[in-house]
Amino acid sequence: MNQVKTWIHCGEAYHAGYTGKGVGVAVLDTGIFPHVDFDNRIIAFADMVQKKKHAYDDNGHGTHISAIIGGSGTASDGRYQGVAPECNLIAVKVLDDKGNGFASDVMAGLNWIRYHKEELGIRIVNISVGSYNRKGMNENSALVKAVNAAWDDGLVVVVAAGNQGPKPMTITTPGISRKVITVGCSDDDKEVNVMGSRMVDYSGRGPTSACICKPDIVAPGSGIVSCSNIAGRYAVKSGTSMSTPLVSGAIALLLEKYPYMNNRDVKLMLRERAVDMGLPRNRQGWGLLDVGRLLK
Repeated sequence: MNQVKTWIHCGEAYHAGYTGKGVGVAVLDTGIFPHVDFDNRIIAFADMVQKKKHAYDDNGHGTHISAIIGGSGTASDGRYQGVAPECNLIAVKVLDDKGNGFASDVMAGLNWIRYHKEELGIRIVNISVGSYNRKGMNENSALVKAVNAAWDDGLVVVVAAGNQGPKPMTITTPGISRKVITVGCSDDDKEVNVMGSRMVDYSGRGPTSACICKPDIVAPGSGIVSCSNIAGRYAVKSGTSMSTPLVSGAIALLLEKYPYMNNRDVKLMLRERAVDMGLPRNRQGWGLLDVGRLLK
């Protein structure tokens, strides 16, 4: 997407022929706008909010996330290409036009994905959604149980760490799940606009209330350029929401190369191939995503 250090090795993946082709990535978010960069790869759309049948995004967040994963860069002559530009996208709308929603809609979306995963070839679930509510910040919460059930079904569930940092125990739900892959922001030392507020050092930090070290991995999230919900246009957004699809896209490349990997294999590979940034474990997790290193 934008010119950040992580992308130095992305070209190697493409030269080796890996583009995420055939790998299904489900995105639980505000929906998806049928931007030209998605070609004909939006293979399914489900709306838990307004129950509409056609793909739409009345906020723009979900479109931005989806294109970081799998935008082709057509409208920008390839400049703003996603990580896995030939993956299949399955958009599940669980948030409204303001980017807000109910845990019940997220859980309904996860159930829909689980039901349709074989039919649609869904391997990865991207959740750039989180709640910071002390009452729900434990592993017995319904939302954590829902992502754990998706993981137990064999899906690779990738969840944002949230933007409530930098204090300890600021990972949002469901990122506190010990099973899912929780993604923080590697460059949150830059002051950026996050959801309308100027923020710095915002990436959620662990540990969780159950003393689980989180996040698991970090990726850039500051000033990421991706598709907007206006035809042919792009927008800049920041936050762990943007870091998360970088990891989901990288996993799509990995699963194209190694289609028989299970979600535990993927998690182990991310851990082994991450680049240590020399930061505390509860800030960087295993380290920085490096796409080229992941695929070696």
